[in-house]
Amino acid sequence: MFIGRERELAKLNEMYNSEKFECAIIYGRRRIGKTSLIQEFIKDKKAIYFLSFETSERINLENFSKSIWNATMINIKTPPVFTSFQAALEAVGDCAANERLILVIDEYPYLANSVKGISSILQAQIDMRFKNSKLFLILCGSSMSFMENQALGYQSPLYGRRTAQFKILPFDFFESISFHEKYNAYENAVIYGITGGIPQYLAQIDSSKSLKENIINSFFDPSAFLFEEPSNLLNQELREPQVYNDIITAVAGGSSRLNEISTKTEIETAVCSKYLKTLISLGIIKKESPVLSESSKRTIYRLADNMFRFWYRFVPQNISQIQAGAGTKVYADVEELIPVYMGEVFEEICKQYLWKENLADRLPFNFRDAGRWWGTNPIRKSEQEIDIIAFDDNRAIFCECKWRNEPVGNDVLNGLIEKSLFFNFKEKHYCLFSKSGFTDECRNNAGSNTQLIEFSNMSK
Repeated sequence: MFIGRERELAKLNEMYNSEKFECAIIYGRRRIGKTSLIQEFIKDKKAIYFLSFETSERINLENFSKSIWNATMINIKTPPVFTSFQAALEAVGDCAANERLILVIDEYPYLANSVKGISSILQAQIDMRFKNSKLFLILCGSSMSFMENQALGYQSPLYGRRTAQFKILPFDFFESISFHEKYNAYENAVIYGITGGIPQYLAQIDSSKSLKENIINSFFDPSAFLFEEPSNLLNQELREPQVYNDIITAVAGGSSRLNEISTKTEIETAVCSKYLKTLISLGIIKKESPVLSESSKRTIYRLADNMFRFWYRFVPQNISQIQAGAGTKVYADVEELIPVYMGEVFEEICKQYLWKENLADRLPFNFRDAGRWWGTNPIRKSEQEIDIIAFDDNRAIFCECKWRNEPVGNDVLNGLIEKSLFFNFKEKHYCLFSKSGFTDECRNNAGSNTQLIEFSNMSK
């Protein structure tokens, strides 16, 4: 069953209905659902779907030829192989001269690696043949750096030929709920916290089983898909997976600044920075600076992928027990740590909620940006942080997010108001998010400029 991606499908169908030449670049990390999106889009349309492989030009040409003949002349038992990719693309152009036809080249980076000059060949066909046809060309790839530089970049022969590009991102918490509607809000939050909204990871969760069983079966079983997923991804995407693993381990262990990561991994700072840039491009690590701060000295690195966060937090230290088949025992030790782990996940969910409400015009004002703040509190002369500040030029919403088993008290509200005092916004609003509600004192002291939001109500 296909779930989500309504906006992407709507845009693709709008382009399809234009009846003119279109070229869409679709890219995103592995497991994100790019191919599923494409298959859903083309399922009731005349389309040539070709999946490139890391193989020779000859084999890719044979497969491309079969894809063309299967879509255009189904009754041919032994389809001939075109003499070249140029000849094959010319045939596609002829087929699309007067009839709407989709050509999908999936995993385009593999084709580019095996066929020298394929981007230039495509450019020539677009300029001389396709642009006057009814062809809808889709180039799709998982190599983020390749697609951004070689398909979308200024130096690419294809630059300026695309009519749309789609960077496919993970589902947010509210989108991912539709995968497992049988679970309650808390269970869905934890599922989001261990999968990060990656469709293929969400698909590993079995709704007929408990949350405990799913965590054990997905992470604490040596035969599970997610048990070796981080290693598999690093091996697929990177030439030096062990070096990247060391960097991720350092960040997961609390090293957040470049010099700390460099020291922990014993990698020279400039080189370490390049490795981090690659991990950022893959969506595994994010580089973050406090909002409303112009200083780059406070820049930190954090894990952006929740599955990686969960895996590196709980699997390596328990690897021997997991390999020995003691997954249930490992979960018993991990279970009490999950609420602490979920604190950062909850902040992310609350930020997504604010954006959702912002788009629906349900907030006191429409904010321009939102993010975490940390720095020196000039009142207390100490390092402090604010979970979320959503703001425009003159107004701000200050937010605290508490994933606790007890109600949030008035002390949290007073602390948030105090931390907001050294920001010079003309209009200030406050928002407390809580997993377990609020004390009567907190509710009684919340002013008209304060929202108290319980997690159980956020997804309604």
